[in-house]
Amino acid sequence: MPKVSPELLSILRCPVTGSPLVQEGDELVSTDAAADGEKLRYTIEDGIPLLLPPELLAAANAATSGQHDSKA
Repeated sequence: MPKVSPELLSILRCPVTGSPLVQEGDELVSTDAAADGEKLRYTIEDGIPLLLPPELLAAANAATSGQHDSKA
């Protein structure tokens, strides 16, 4: 499990709620709930927190999966 340094965690904020983030396993979790009452969760890939709001993360994943087509 990649550990985010305490120094980095002290400055990171949830892009949706603006609240501080805490690490829970392989994810960072907002300390305040979003409008729907749920706390937002952000994955950590290769030690890098992916702080995209859920709707943008889905769009980013869809875009990157289509970019691997090779054109000859």
